[in-house]
Amino acid sequence: MDDTFPMDDLDRRIVLATQAGLPLVPRPYLALAEQLGVTEAEVRQRLARLLAAGAIRRIGAVPNHYAIGYTANGMSVWQIDPTVIDAVGARVGGLQSVTHCYRRPDHPPAWPYNLFAMVHGKSRAEVEAEVGRVATLIQAEFPGALGARDILFSTRILKKTGLRLGE
Repeated sequence: MDDTFPMDDLDRRIVLATQAGLPLVPRPYLALAEQLGVTEAEVRQRLARLLAAGAIRRIGAVPNHYAIGYTANGMSVWQIDPTVIDAVGARVGGLQSVTHCYRRPDHPPAWPYNLFAMVHGKSRAEVEAEVGRVATLIQAEFPGALGARDILFSTRILKKTGLRLGE
C-alpha cells in the first residue's frame, strides 16, 4: 500500500511557504494567501487537509529548549523485548517528558538498544531522574521486557532543522 499523499502545486507552495514558520503578523494565513495568490480560506482548508492526511505533522510554536533553560538533552537508549517493543514505544513516546521516540535496529553485542527516546532537562540529574522514572514504568507495565539502558547526552548542536522541501 502506498502511504504517500498526493500534493498538487498549491499544496507544495503552501508547504514551501510555511516550512520555516508562519509569518509573524496578526493574520498569518491571510499573509500567506496574499503571497500565494489564493484566498485565506483556501490556505486554511489546504493546511487542514494536509494535517488530516498526515502530510504535515503540526502547526504550532516550537520553543527553543536551549533558550528556555533545557540544556541537558539525553537520548535514552533501551534494550526492549521485540515482542512488546511497539507497545512499549507507544507508551514511552506518549509521555510528556519524551519529545522523540524511535524504534531502531539493534546490533548485539556491541549495540543492544532498539528503542530510543529523547528527554530534555535543565540538568543531567533531571534527565537521569526522568529516565529512571521511565524505566520504572516499563518494568511495571511490561514485566521482563527491559534489558540494558543508557543515556547519550548531547555535547553540541550540529544541525537544528526538520526536513525542508527544495524549490
